[in-house]
Amino acid sequence: MALVERIFFDTSVLVAGIVAFQGRPTQAQRVLDAVADRRIRTPLTAWHCCLEFFAVVTRVPVEFRVDPATAVELVQEEILARFSVLQLPGEELDGIFPSALGDGVSGARIYDYHLAAIARAGGASAIVTDNPRHFRSFATGLRVSTSEELAAELADSTGGEPTGEG
Repeated sequence: MALVERIFFDTSVLVAGIVAFQGRPTQAQRVLDAVADRRIRTPLTAWHCCLEFFAVVTRVPVEFRVDPATAVELVQEEILARFSVLQLPGEELDGIFPSALGDGVSGARIYDYHLAAIARAGGASAIVTDNPRHFRSFATGLRVSTSEELAAELADSTGGEPTGEG
C-alpha cells in the first residue's frame, strides 16, 4: 500500500509526526519520515488539517506548545512542501450535509466526515489517522489505518524499520 497508493493523512498523524512529544521516535514520526524520503509518493491531506495542525500545536500544554511563527514554518516546510493539500470541490460542498444526514452523522463527527469526503474526492485509497474510530463508520471505499499499522507495512516492505532507525 504505502509505496503505490494515494494516502490521506489526518491531523492526528501530522501533529504526532511533526511535533516531538516523546523522547523517542513515534510511529507517526516514522511514517512522516517516509513521506520526506518519498517512500510514500503521493501523500494527501486537507486544508482543514493544516488549520487544525496550527490550532493544536499553538494551544497544547506549554511544555509542548509551538509559537505561532514556528507553527507557520512547520506547516509550510513539513506539510505544504511535501503533501498535496486538498479541499472538497465546490460542486460537492452542497451535498455534504444531506449525505451526512443520510449517514447519521451529527455533532463534531461532521469534521471527520468532511475529511473522508475530501480523501475520496482526491482519489485516496486510505486514510491514516490515530483516531480510526472517528472514520471507520463512514469512510466507505477507503481503508482506515493507524500510523502504527502503516509504519509496520513500511517496515515489512523495506525489510526493516521504515526510517532506517531502530
